[in-house]
Amino acid sequence: MPPKYEYRRRLPHYQKDDHPLFVTFTTDHRWQLPPIARDIVLDCCLKQNGIRFDLHAAVVMPDHVHLIYSPLRGEDGWSYTLPEIMKSIKGRSARQINVALRRSGPVWQEEFFDHVLRSNDSLVDRVEYVCQNPVRAGLVRTEAEYSWGWKGRVPVL
Repeated sequence: MPPKYEYRRRLPHYQKDDHPLFVTFTTDHRWQLPPIARDIVLDCCLKQNGIRFDLHAAVVMPDHVHLIYSPLRGEDGWSYTLPEIMKSIKGRSARQINVALRRSGPVWQEEFFDHVLRSNDSLVDRVEYVCQNPVRAGLVRTEAEYSWGWKGRVPVL
């Protein structure tokens, strides 16, 4: 059985090697990200794609972010951990957002929701859910109209 990674802050976080993760994180006090901040967040997600994880879908909503990714393995052979990946996205994007907007203070809530996807159906359904989020929220009429969404390759589990 492949190793399982467990991490706990207030909520338990589980990671299973070779299984994609669905992650949602929210802005501090549900702050509404202006367009330039959403650009920064999506760029931070895409810059880590192929380095720490394979990104399957990402949507940056005005006050939260949805990601679906599969962790990659580092030079030591171990998968990058959920905290490492989240720090690389949330930490980098928070710094860049604060600089761009000439502000200080937290951008993101400390915690995030994550779920290990165990089946192909679950992965396909979750990618569709993430990509349709702006449509369901009434921000756009079609997925293609939303500027802060990205869909990549969906692997077969």
